[in-house]
Amino acid sequence: MPSSWLPTFHPLRHTLAALLLGLLIIDQLLPPPLPGRDSPQALLVVAQDGTPLRAFPDRDHVWRHPVTLEEVSPLYREALLAYEDRYFRWHPGVNPAALLRAAGQWIRHGRIVSGGSTLTMQVARILEPVPRSLPGKLRQILRALQLEARLSKDEILTLYLNYAPMGGVLEGVEAASRAYLGKPARRLSHAEAALLVVLPQAPSLLRPDRHADAARQARDKVLQRLQGRWPDAAIADALQEPAYAQTLREPLLAPLLAERLRAGAAGRTRIDTFIDAQAQQTVELLLADRLAALPARVSMAALVVDNARLEVRAYAGSADFTDKQRFSHVDMVRASRSPGSTLKPFLYGLALDEGLIHSESLLADVPQSFGGYQPGNFQQSFHGPVSVSEALTKSLNVPAVEVLERLDPVRFVSLLRRGGLKLDFPKGGAPNLAVILGGAGTSLEQLVGAYSAFARGGIAGKPRYTPDAPVEEQRMLSAGAAFIIRDLLESGGPTGRAVESGAGVRRGIAWKTGTSFGFRDAWSIGVSDRLTIGVWVGRPDGTPNPGFFGANIAAPLLVDLFNALDGSPPTRREAPPGVRQQRICWPLGTAAPDGDDDPTCQQRRLAWTLDGASPPTFPDRLRGGEARYRILVDPQSGQRALPECFRGPLESREMARWPAVLEPWLGSELRQRVLPPPWLKACADLAQPESGLRIVGASNGDVLRRAGATPPLLHLEVRGTADGDVIWLVNGQPAGRKPAAAGFEKRMDEPGRYDITVLDDQGRYDRISLSVR
Repeated sequence: MPSSWLPTFHPLRHTLAALLLGLLIIDQLLPPPLPGRDSPQALLVVAQDGTPLRAFPDRDHVWRHPVTLEEVSPLYREALLAYEDRYFRWHPGVNPAALLRAAGQWIRHGRIVSGGSTLTMQVARILEPVPRSLPGKLRQILRALQLEARLSKDEILTLYLNYAPMGGVLEGVEAASRAYLGKPARRLSHAEAALLVVLPQAPSLLRPDRHADAARQARDKVLQRLQGRWPDAAIADALQEPAYAQTLREPLLAPLLAERLRAGAAGRTRIDTFIDAQAQQTVELLLADRLAALPARVSMAALVVDNARLEVRAYAGSADFTDKQRFSHVDMVRASRSPGSTLKPFLYGLALDEGLIHSESLLADVPQSFGGYQPGNFQQSFHGPVSVSEALTKSLNVPAVEVLERLDPVRFVSLLRRGGLKLDFPKGGAPNLAVILGGAGTSLEQLVGAYSAFARGGIAGKPRYTPDAPVEEQRMLSAGAAFIIRDLLESGGPTGRAVESGAGVRRGIAWKTGTSFGFRDAWSIGVSDRLTIGVWVGRPDGTPNPGFFGANIAAPLLVDLFNALDGSPPTRREAPPGVRQQRICWPLGTAAPDGDDDPTCQQRRLAWTLDGASPPTFPDRLRGGEARYRILVDPQSGQRALPECFRGPLESREMARWPAVLEPWLGSELRQRVLPPPWLKACADLAQPESGLRIVGASNGDVLRRAGATPPLLHLEVRGTADGDVIWLVNGQPAGRKPAAAGFEKRMDEPGRYDITVLDDQGRYDRISLSVR
């Protein structure tokens, strides 16, 4: 075999290869301690512009605000490299010349004069502290070489920017800039950049909040080193600046939101949010301004959402995060509470979509029993015949229950869930008529997301807190129904807008209030073109607050929030396809005829209709028969008659029947015009109340006279009902609920006309009118 084929042995080459292999094995067995998922991590939650909202320290209680190279001022980066390591971009992690210089100084002076450390070596010492000894320095050099082999120069520099000690519990240039200077590191001036560059050399001795003179001297040394790199004028100005610092304090904006996001932030060092720092401060200040007027233990919550992309601009989960007596750590944005009347807009909107109503449908705000459920109004009074628009803007309870009965509670709850609004029921509970008055639970967060549908063409959505949160949208209402309901809440509908009587018509704000049973929760939710804002006031432990209701405690705060956060003027909104204004008639509820001579069109109203539908008034719950009917009258007297009791010619007249429960509530003028005329005297024996109920003790048209100075005492009884309770009304106002057998007594103190009505729980009634002189 030729000798040239034999392997040639080169001792130096093999020695170097073995050394390299050994270094690689050591590197793998003893890797540098780079920050990882399992390392102690500080967490920073920031606003949309980078303003810290809240910082959570790591397990060592260190505060760190993570930044990238691009988020730090170029002045700081330039000063850092010029002062600490001019050859950082060129050396392999160690600078032999600097090390030789440091060793010579040590031999000459017997002590360390300069360490000769590069920035990479400083990062190695930050990540793995070692004693200031020869073995420690050798270990530091080894770690620096490992870092250079594993990371780019920018990655090493980023580690320094984030982990350099800055005094106390602060680490990194961003944490120091925020804490000492009150600004982000990207906005540092020449003097501020120089100050933060020198601070890691002796963090405890150079803290500007404690040792301002020492900090200034060290800073000036950096500035002088930068002569020739920075303009002379800039350095001269920087030398004149004091080395000031503000008192260290923890950032604390939207603290409960930060706590909430922290729970799902495993392994993260920073969470970006959509919070607008200025809006958040405004919300918290407005809440704080009201604390003095609130009883102890009462809290507040507010949520502000941008309608365009459902981004949350402000989040206040409690009134004051520092006040434990007000349950400061209970997040009432997320808590499930009774929503009171805040679900009514969705009820009427869904009923519009189902073709059950239009904006002026006739409803009955009178005492009624719905299968034993007898709702009342907040003000303990009734209004008689009302439209949908009036029922919504006045937040009347009985009409809402009437509509819900027609829509069906189970279907209503299902439609809400389809639109993203989930209601909470007690274990074993099921939807019933009470749900529209707050008989279920939901949260401020869900309500605000649902209300955004009124500004987003009927599409509701889940509020988004972070850029990585997906957009979750569901159709709650048709675009037409959302438009109509928003207009009713904003202006009262077509009539209200014509006279600008709606509370929000000049500002373009539509809102609804709500109060839960027992004054436990006060709500106000509103929408503008740009924002949806929700407010809750109450005690988190559910204790009642008598006198606290949505209109007097939550609505004023809501208006102030809109005034402070949304200064844009309202835009003119065009009605979506399918929405138009139409004249309709009461009591039938259908479209008005072209002429004015239809006797069944007793009142004309201008309504919003959807898809051309003008549904009729709900069927009479108490009285059968068609809504249109005919009567016979004597053409001479105009009085009602029948062939059985009158031999003359009779005239047939078409009438429209009002719901039986509403007839007692019609005003005198309207009553005379729309109800059947009185019976002829010859037919009096046939003139029985249609309900079978009769008032005795006085007759229609009686005149009572005072006997001297003593007002007359009226005593009435009722016939035709069982021994249950009846309701007595005087001039349309409730005068008492009593057993039928107890009768009714009233001292007629004032002269004038009195309309007295009696109703039973089945809606049957009788009415008489008399005068006192």
